[in-house]
Amino acid sequence: MMNKRLATLSVVALLALSACSSMPKSSAEVAEANALNDPIEPINRTIFDVNDFLDRLLIRPMAELYRVTVPPPLRDRIAAVLRNMAEPVIFANNLLQGEVTDAGTTASRFLINTTLGGAGMFEVASDYGFARQTGDFGQTLHVWGLGEGPYIVLPLFGPSNARDAVGLGVDTVMSPWKYIVSYGDSMIEGTFTAADMSASALTRREANIEGLDALREGSLDFYAQMRSVYRQYRAKQLGIKQGSLSPVFEDYDAENSTPVIR
Repeated sequence: MMNKRLATLSVVALLALSACSSMPKSSAEVAEANALNDPIEPINRTIFDVNDFLDRLLIRPMAELYRVTVPPPLRDRIAAVLRNMAEPVIFANNLLQGEVTDAGTTASRFLINTTLGGAGMFEVASDYGFARQTGDFGQTLHVWGLGEGPYIVLPLFGPSNARDAVGLGVDTVMSPWKYIVSYGDSMIEGTFTAADMSASALTRREANIEGLDALREGSLDFYAQMRSVYRQYRAKQLGIKQGSLSPVFEDYDAENSTPVIR
């Protein structure tokens, strides 16, 4: 299952990288295309439409059902545990980026929240001055100087780029939990990975029901708006200065917009 998922991400990234033949010719079109950096837009739009269809048909209704049937305190505890499970990957990427202080903070957070916070159900570390850090392998590649590459839309995972698609695959392999749970049993590993993905997707989608609805309803071109919002969010996360933000950006929780495998 793991190899198939990584192969899918690799194929999508290679498709994006091999799309140069469709680039426009006039200087104005070239300038616009360079700004958008979306050389396989027709393919991306098709994948985006399929994702949106699945979201309307299945994912959003499931998120609403989750909200109705699970009380807020329990939803908060589930989300907190999932965030705590992501800390080892953040820690590894902090180290790979040479951010030793941030790595120490992440390690301290994980230790405190796992013990005093009941396996991460409660956020205790912040009270001790250990703020949550960011860290993924796409960010690590950025720190190492690798450009983002062309914009792509991943099946189910949504907006991304070639660099972050590769980073997503590496972060998936880097997460220790499936190996700890499975002890070499591939069936248990696959079951845990599917359950982990489903829980992450459901929790994140529930947190963003209203924001994504507002973004969809207020967009003349939902695809282009999502592309813009994703890029603004990612640039902000990476510390890249940009111009004025989209008016919907601050109301849209891009971090919780799509399922992310740890």
